[in-house]
Parts: sequence; structure tokens; C-alpha cells
Amino acid sequence: MSADTLPEWLNFQASHRPTQIAIRHKRLGVWQEKTWQMIQHETLQLVSALQARGFARGDTLYLFSNPRPEALLLSLAAHWLGGVSAPLDSDSHDADFLVLLQQLQPAFVFAEGQHQVDFLQQQGLGQTLIIYADARGLAGYQQGILQPYAGFINPNNNHFYQPPVSGAANDAFVFFRLNPQQRIERKKLSHKKLLTQGRLLIELEALTEQEEALAARAFAASGHLKYLLAPWLQAGFKLNFPENINTRDSDRRELGPTLVAGTSLTYQRLESLVKSRLPLAGTWRRALLDWSLATSAKSSPLRRALAYSLMIRPLQDVIGLSRTRVPLLVGEALPEPSAQFFLSIGINIRNWPDAPAWETEGINAPAGHNGQSFNPNLSVTQGIS
Repeated sequence: MSADTLPEWLNFQASHRPTQIAIRHKRLGVWQEKTWQMIQHETLQLVSALQARGFARGDTLYLFSNPRPEALLLSLAAHWLGGVSAPLDSDSHDADFLVLLQQLQPAFVFAEGQHQVDFLQQQGLGQTLIIYADARGLAGYQQGILQPYAGFINPNNNHFYQPPVSGAANDAFVFFRLNPQQRIERKKLSHKKLLTQGRLLIELEALTEQEEALAARAFAASGHLKYLLAPWLQAGFKLNFPENINTRDSDRRELGPTLVAGTSLTYQRLESLVKSRLPLAGTWRRALLDWSLATSAKSSPLRRALAYSLMIRPLQDVIGLSRTRVPLLVGEALPEPSAQFFLSIGINIRNWPDAPAWETEGINAPAGHNGQSFNPNLSVTQGIS
């Protein structure tokens, strides 16, 4: 297999398993499915649409949204044209984020819905093309630089095929932040780095096309891209998106994913969720739970089976991890008590590194919001982590 960029892997999967489900997204309580061939076709439509709007090699598409299939396919389209995707924190409106946004001056943005569109327009970013996913509340807005995702692509457009422009060494994703000195830093992930890390995960965790993964925070950190997005394209398994960020826990319980990639905060939140459901101390059910958690590998098979069926499995079900065979921790390690708690309920979380590789730009961000526009292509110096 000679594919060495994300779009080339999309082409590979579309040709080798065209009718296999690649993406599922829950909408209005119903799982919507798209095959590999369908998402390749949609990505090519997005390539044509972005190109018609002037997106070209070296441009950046900013993602101001929670995880959605639209953000993923737009990113692949940007990569196809030799561009870069830059995830932004859609919940961050603090002073540093406002300074960062003003310095970046994004020309192409994918936004979640009305809340994000309103916020972006309030920043006076000029002629920014904003493609939005959720059209609710936006019917009366002036279109033009605002484009609904559904209208951005023309399903009747017989686009011509063009090979991907990006090469293995080109950047695929970039993250931006301000450091304490108000200098802009970025973390870059090339196609080669993503695919190398994805291949390593596939080999060590024996991932196959049969996996079910949940992309609850797929673009939250660079580790999610290395250990979820890249393996999805390379192994060809199913990637599931929750209806929204507030339904991720219930959707996970319904789905029962085999692959989960979370941060320390994610697993600590799930630990709190489990503990909130524990029986009260002093009750017979709590005594049964304590007996179950004390069951060890040296116990009799009957005791282990009883402990699992009566208490351990129900606790795993609370957080939707009863079918999970590859629970990954990306980045900062779990506190030891949390790690031991998950082990006690039969979940062996594996820590995969997301080592910081932040680079400092050669300019300072101003204290106000009216400074010089930031150029993402400026030279950088290594050294700040």
C-alpha cells in the first residue's frame, strides 16, 4: 500500500470496501450511515466547492465546531487541495482566544451553528467564508460569506476527479494557542506523522475493520487525530459521531464502541459518572459491590463470573465501555487512584503519548484586538513546550 496522505487513504478505502459503512452520525435520535464510496464522493464535491471559493495550497480551514462528519470531510477536502485544518475550541471565548482569533484572521471557517456564527461575526473578521453545519436560526441571515454545508455542495455536480495535492511531508493539521508571554504557538501534524502513529496503534492494538469507534472529541487534541482519525482511514473501521456533545454518554452506551480515545479529564468525568451510581455505603448492594471489586484473577472461575455479571458489567454499561477492548488515554496520565478504579471494574486503560511539540512564532500578539494579522507561514523557532 503506497498511500502516504490522508486523502490517498480515503481513496484506498473507497476502492477496496466501497459499500462498507465508514461513518455513522446520530441525527434526531436516528443513526445515519455513509459508506466509504459515499464519503469519497462528498469529499470530492467539497474539493470543487472550496476550490471555487479560492481555497488553494497553503490555505488553512479553521474548525470552530464540536466533532461532526462535516468537519472531518471538509478537512479531507482541504488536505486534498494542499491545505491545512486548524481545530479551534468552540467553547472558548476568553480574552486569549479573542486575541488569537484576531491575529489569525481566518479566511475559511467551518462553524457548528448559530452560536458560533454569531460569535465569529461579532469579531469583525472581514470577508471570512463561514460554512455552518446546523442551519437552525440562520434562515434570515445575509448569505454570501455565510454558507450552509448542505448548500455548499451541489449533489448534482458531476465534479471531475483531480488527484490530491498534498504530499506526505506537508502539514495536515495545526493547533494554535497563546503562551503566557502572549506569543503565538502552534503544533503541527504532517500526513506522515499522523499515518506513522496510526499504523503503530493498529499493529500494537491489533485493530481491524471490525472496530466501532466513537468520535466524541475527535478534534480536541492532536492525540485524537493520531490515534483515532488516522487509524480509521488506515484500518477502515466504522467511526461514529454522537448527536451532540451533550448526548455523547448516552450515545456511547447505546453504541458500545470497541475503541475509545479519551483524555485524562474524559476518564475522570466517566469515573465520577460511575461513582454517582454506586450503592450507598452500608447497604447489602454496596457490600456485594465491594465483594465484586475485591475479586482477583486468582479467585475461582465461578466467583469471577458472578462478580462480573452481577456488578462489574453493569458498571461498565453505565459509561458505555462494556464492549470496549481498546480504551486509550491520550496525553496526560490519569491520577493513580483513577487508574486503579478503572482496573477494578475491568477496564485497562492504555496511555498513548501526545507529547507537546509547540513552536513559537516570530511575532508577539498585541494586548488589544487591533494588531497586525498573523501569518501562519512565518518562520518559527523550536523550544517552548
